[in-house]
Amino acid sequence: MKYIFFVNPTAGKGNLQEKIIKSIDEFFKSSNNDYKVYVTKYKGDAEKEAKRLAQTGGEMRMFACGGEGTAYEVLNGIIGFDNVSLGVIPCGSANDFLKFFGSKERFLNLQTQIEGKAVKMDIIKAGDRYCLNGCSVGMDAVIARDMCEFKRLPLVSGPMAYKLAIVKNFVKKIGIVANVSVDGESFGEMNCLFAVIANAPYYGGGYMSAPQAVPNDGKLNFTLVKNISKLKIPKFLSAYEKGQHINLDYCILKECHSMEFSSKTPIPVNLDGEIVETNNMKFEIVKEALSYIIPVGVESKLLIKV
Repeated sequence: MKYIFFVNPTAGKGNLQEKIIKSIDEFFKSSNNDYKVYVTKYKGDAEKEAKRLAQTGGEMRMFACGGEGTAYEVLNGIIGFDNVSLGVIPCGSANDFLKFFGSKERFLNLQTQIEGKAVKMDIIKAGDRYCLNGCSVGMDAVIARDMCEFKRLPLVSGPMAYKLAIVKNFVKKIGIVANVSVDGESFGEMNCLFAVIANAPYYGGGYMSAPQAVPNDGKLNFTLVKNISKLKIPKFLSAYEKGQHINLDYCILKECHSMEFSSKTPIPVNLDGEIVETNNMKFEIVKEALSYIIPVGVESKLLIKV
């Protein structure tokens, strides 16, 4: 078994990385296991190196030491390689996927990670990319893009960055117009704030967009929020953060296997925190496509298929 740690030096506030590297070196000092610490140098570096290493063969465990973006890169580097399992050691500002499991403390513990069990997870195919946590289209993607600017500011947490991005966008024209279909069934042209396709409940620094999402149940969770007046948005966001939007008459929630949108003009799309703009994209589940490392002590909180 080979252990590879991709450390993103710019994830979060950059406060945990030095401690993580030191703990890795200490842990493996008295071990016969082969390991490597790779500090990423630029955007896309982790994906490129993960793919190169995966191609060399042999059983590997690759750990993304960063946030959602680092895990996204490593995932896209190892997709299709059955010899590789993915783990996450969180040092990002949000680490939303891990909120499904409760406390992130065991994910920060190297011992529980190394001794952890790899379980099969579903992932989302988004165009020609792959996501673990969730994707969104419209205003939400714009907010996800803008929150990256605020996260760089001192003393600004992930949730605070999301709120600041909301305020920034509140003064602009909100909403998008797009044709949306779920599992091939068209909703027609929709005027909406945004749409989300989720593999796990949380995103955006702790907003519970898909309260019933389970990342290995063979289903995705779709949420669409119709366009509403700006006066209603603060109340909506309060409910949305807690997952209490499921009964609001302007919200549509469905379990599904795919979602597709098209629009006349390019729309911002959020892929696990990475932002692209496109006129159309299809999102679909890829069942049990990823071996994901669950640290010792959190298996009982997991899913229905451990």
